[in-house]
Amino acid sequence: MDQPGGHGTVVNPAIDRLAAYSWRLLVIAAALAGALWLAGQIWVAFVPLVVTLFLTRILAVPAAWLRKRLPATLAAATALIGFLLLLGGVLTGIGVAAANEFTDLGPTVSRAVDDLERWLVEDSPFDIEAADIERYRKEAGDRIGAALRASGGAVAAGAAVAAEVTLALVLGLIVTFFALKDGNRFLGWVRDQLPEERRELAARLAAQAWRTLGGYLRGAALLGLVEGIVIAVALTLVGAELAIPMALVTFLAAFVPVVGAIVAGVLAVLVALATAGGTAALVVAAVALVVQQIDNDVLAPVVYGRALELHPVIVLLAILAGGSAFGLPGSFLAVPVVAVAVNVAAEARRYQRATGGSAAGHGADDAERLGAISDS
Repeated sequence: MDQPGGHGTVVNPAIDRLAAYSWRLLVIAAALAGALWLAGQIWVAFVPLVVTLFLTRILAVPAAWLRKRLPATLAAATALIGFLLLLGGVLTGIGVAAANEFTDLGPTVSRAVDDLERWLVEDSPFDIEAADIERYRKEAGDRIGAALRASGGAVAAGAAVAAEVTLALVLGLIVTFFALKDGNRFLGWVRDQLPEERRELAARLAAQAWRTLGGYLRGAALLGLVEGIVIAVALTLVGAELAIPMALVTFLAAFVPVVGAIVAGVLAVLVALATAGGTAALVVAAVALVVQQIDNDVLAPVVYGRALELHPVIVLLAILAGGSAFGLPGSFLAVPVVAVAVNVAAEARRYQRATGGSAAGHGADDAERLGAISDS
C-alpha cells in the first residue's frame, strides 16, 4: 500500500513489533554477555561472593537464633566455626571409614569401562569396532580435560588454580563472618540508597530470591542424602565395593539437577559391574532408576516447592550454558541462578498486578521485610 505523497510502503505491524523486540533482545544479550565476560575476568573475586552467599544462606537460621542469646560478633563466629567443625568432622569420619576406597574409585570405574567395551566389541549383537570405541573414548577424555581446565580460569593452571581456590575460600569465609554479623545493618543501608517508592518492590524481590536459594539448597541436600543412602545400601547388598565414596559422589551430584543424578547412577552401575559382576550392576541400575523416578515425581515437587519450578529442558540448557561459560563451577551454579531469576521475575509480576503497575504507597513495611531476609 502506497503512503500518501510518497512511494514508500507501510510496515506490517507484526514486523514492526518484531523489530522493536529484536533490538531490545540484542541489547539484553549483549549486556548478559558482558556480565559473563566480566565474571570470568574477576573469577577469583567472584568465587568468594558465591561462597559467602551460599554459606550465609545455610547459616542464616542458626545465626539468627544465636543472635537472640549472644552478641552479634560472638553469634556469627559461633555459627561459622560450628559449621566448619561439623563439616570437618563429617569429612574426617568419611575419610577414616573409606580412606583407601576413594583412591580405588577411579581405577574401578576405568576397569568397568574396559569390561563394557570388551563386551560391546566381542559379545554384543551390535557391529562395533574397537577402533571406534577408542576414538570416542579419547574424544570424551579430551572434552572432560578441557572442561576441567576451563573451570580453573582462562589463564590459571595447576598450582596457581589451587592457590586461587584456597584464597577464594578463605576470603569467602571472612566475608561470610561479616555477612552473618552485620547482615541486617548492610541490608538497611542498601534500602536507604533506593528511592522510597522502590523500596517495597526491592524488599519483596530480595526476600523471594533469598527464599528460592534456601529452598534450592535444602532440596538438593535432602534429595542427595536420600539418593546417596539408597545407592550405598544397594551397592552393599549386592556385594559391591566403594559404597561410601559413591554415596558421597551421589550426594554432591544432586546439586546439579537431572544431569548429576544420571552421572552418579552411571558411576554406581560401573562400580557394581567392576566389583560384583553383571547381575549386581543390573540390580543397582534398577534401584537407581526407581530412586530417580521417585525423587523426580514425588519428592522433588514437595522438597523444592516453588524454589525449582523449572522444566527439565530449561534445567539442561542452564547447565550446558553454565558449563560452557565457566566449566564445572558454572554447571553447579547455573540452576540456582536461573531458579532465582525466574522466581524474582514472577514476584515482580505479582507485585505489578497487586499495585496496578504503581510502586507508590507501598513503602510502610519495607524495612521489616528487607531486614527479615537474613533471619529466614
